[in-house]
Amino acid sequence: MMESYREVFFYGLFMDVEMLKQKGINPQNPRVAMIMDYGLRIGERATLRTSPGETSYGILMQVSERDLKILYSEDSVSDYVPEEVRVKIDGGIEVIAHCYNLPGNLLSGSNPSYAKALYELAISLDFPSDYLQKIRKNFNS
Repeated sequence: MMESYREVFFYGLFMDVEMLKQKGINPQNPRVAMIMDYGLRIGERATLRTSPGETSYGILMQVSERDLKILYSEDSVSDYVPEEVRVKIDGGIEVIAHCYNLPGNLLSGSNPSYAKALYELAISLDFPSDYLQKIRKNFNS
């Protein structure tokens, strides 16, 4: 039986393909993407919130249904729920994808070490400098 794959937009530390592979997840076809009218929010972990005029950056990947179940069964992300979104990849091409977000009432706290790791990953992915500064505001340098 063939595995079913889903387009997934990752915006937090799950953008790191090598980290996913270390978890036994086998993502396919990673591409830089952006989502319009969503803003990144960082508490204990990252999430996206509807926010007209904001743009968030991430990586669009194809991930098997089996791998997604494994990935989102981890305690730290088990409360995240998928929603269907439209993301743009190179050349402005729109792709419908799933994006896992934390329900608004569950976003709390802060995690400067998470924010710093996300900032370093975003630098390695060559995200725009204004976006990097939004992430940087979440930790003390």
